[in-house]
Amino acid sequence: MNSKLDFIFNRRSVRNFTAKAVSEEDITELLEAAMAAPSACAKDPWRFIVVRNRENLRQITELLPNGKFLAEAPVGIIVCGDIGSVHAGSESYMLQDCSAAIENILLAATALGLGTCWLGVHPRTERITGITNFFELPANIVPVSVIAAGHPEKMPGKNTRFMPNNIHWEKW
Repeated sequence: MNSKLDFIFNRRSVRNFTAKAVSEEDITELLEAAMAAPSACAKDPWRFIVVRNRENLRQITELLPNGKFLAEAPVGIIVCGDIGSVHAGSESYMLQDCSAAIENILLAATALGLGTCWLGVHPRTERITGITNFFELPANIVPVSVIAAGHPEKMPGKNTRFMPNNIHWEKW
């Protein structure tokens, strides 16, 4: 693995965090990185809710069965898309744009020494409805994911899932 790409290979899902708070500066840097992502026709349909209140984080875990560890994370970032501002009003473009922003958050967090875990909301109707109701989202805002973030108890080592058999050159 090329060491210039360590910020990518070191990005791993982290589910155990220390109690140390994530600074407002780090949160802002994560969101700046998110908003540096590409989006179809530069529509930037992403919207974010930053959650640090412990009770709110706990209640979100009731909506995300695989995300119980979010209750112990210092911060949660809910990534939403604005279907009213996305290119061609397309849900697919919105999801692609938000996914690019999510990946930028994950990579930026790794560069800042933070750990993260991406929790899927979309396309699960019960999760979308639960997050929408809990945060009183307007009809044009669609929750896509929740990112748990914090200082990791332990950072997993480098990893790649490179599989040459999945690559086709010039044609299938």
